[in-house]
Amino acid sequence: MKIWKILLLATTIAAMGTAYGQGRLEKIKSTGEITIGHRDASIPFSYLDDQQTPVGYSMDICAKVVDDVKQKLGLDTLNVKLVPVTSSTRIPLVANGTVDLVCGSATNTVERQKQVSFAPTTFVTATRYAAKKSSNINSLDDLNGKTVVSTAGTSNIRWLTAVNESEGRKMRIIPTKDHPAAMLTVANGRAVAFFMDDILLASLVATERQPDEWMISQDTYTVEPYAIMEPKNDPEFKKVVDDSIAAMMKDGTLATLYKKWFEMPIPPKNVNLNLPMSEALARAVANPTDSPDPADYQ
Repeated sequence: MKIWKILLLATTIAAMGTAYGQGRLEKIKSTGEITIGHRDASIPFSYLDDQQTPVGYSMDICAKVVDDVKQKLGLDTLNVKLVPVTSSTRIPLVANGTVDLVCGSATNTVERQKQVSFAPTTFVTATRYAAKKSSNINSLDDLNGKTVVSTAGTSNIRWLTAVNESEGRKMRIIPTKDHPAAMLTVANGRAVAFFMDDILLASLVATERQPDEWMISQDTYTVEPYAIMEPKNDPEFKKVVDDSIAAMMKDGTLATLYKKWFEMPIPPKNVNLNLPMSEALARAVANPTDSPDPADYQ
């Protein structure tokens, strides 16, 4: 190999090593930009309004986090780059450095913590299913041998697949790209039930043309603590993000944001979810935790 090729290779490897080892705070300060991953249909956490602008409970939380990052770094301005993510792409995009934070409806799990970290829990939900009332589905047993749907890349579809196999239920599981596609799969009769977090199901049903045609199961199957997704092995960045959210919990900002998105009319259709804060979330707000253990929220 010629000497110039050797030098070029060495320079490239060195540059890669520097980029890999660079913390997010250092990267954000040097570029003057922070990258936020958002969802397009996770109402009311992160979704597009009628102006195609990402809005929601998680987006508002992240906006305050961005302000605190800017202050921590002593920057006069900090550009926010918005990147759409899906349930399947969000973890890889944080892990490979493309996205700094995912502000959506991500469940904190032990398995996911092998690749990314999570900020303190900002919502607690549970897996249920939505179905048309006319289907007369009243329990998990009623779904044996039937076609059901869930969103690809979610903890819900992993649970559903595991239960289907371990209990021999013989359900046919259809994965979809996003939540609205899953709802449509049930609406058009290709599946009889959609398994997802109950808050997302409630939001989707509330925005249906005829919400009274739908039901959400009484039974719950998993506990899902939601949190802002962060890069793994970056304690300095994690501390700034976590301290920002903990401060919001302490001074009442988070409670105010909760009321805004869960107890008041929200865009674009002014639907009011009328969902007071649960006891599980109230405990997590009083004592901030990034635990992935469902038992800590029961």
